[in-house]
Amino acid sequence: MLLKQLEKGLEAGTDEAGRGSLAGPVFAAAVILPDNFNEPMLKDSKKTTTKQRNILRKIIENKALAFSISSCGVKEIDQLNILNASIKAMHKSISFLKIKPNSILVDGNYFKKYFEIPHECIIKGDSKFMNIAAASILAKTYRDDFMIRLSSKFPEYEWDINKGYPTKKHREFLKKYGICKYHRKSFKLSIT
Repeated sequence: MLLKQLEKGLEAGTDEAGRGSLAGPVFAAAVILPDNFNEPMLKDSKKTTTKQRNILRKIIENKALAFSISSCGVKEIDQLNILNASIKAMHKSISFLKIKPNSILVDGNYFKKYFEIPHECIIKGDSKFMNIAAASILAKTYRDDFMIRLSSKFPEYEWDINKGYPTKKHREFLKKYGICKYHRKSFKLSIT
């Protein structure tokens, strides 16, 4: 399936990564692509390999008119809830763009208005629009890099492999070692 390209000029796509994780921050990215951008390999980050994502990250960073990555940490997630923290991270990403977008495309079904810039929520937008797919790739690769670095400080959780998601092994490690300061206390962390 071919992804759609920009139709409205300086349109930013935004997406998050790490929303369902038990540990670590949620990352978000915002991307404005040029009108002539075309990359056949670009698709939803969940449908790409690590190698493809890393190649795409370089392409996006080199060819985007503007891009930005932001995050909200565990304390913010526990304080705001994961939905509001995800939206806050997306807002921060949009605010850090070096070019102000005319409109915003958001992956998902809910978003809070960002100043006076019109937005549209698109379910599975990362598989429909290139700018959202690009944001998906950046958010995912930057978050994965963060979790790999964090894993060197907390090797017992194998975050370099599971990235903090609730895999069977991660839950076993939680049962064995307990939680650390990078686990989301507002999430169901018990092993049942």
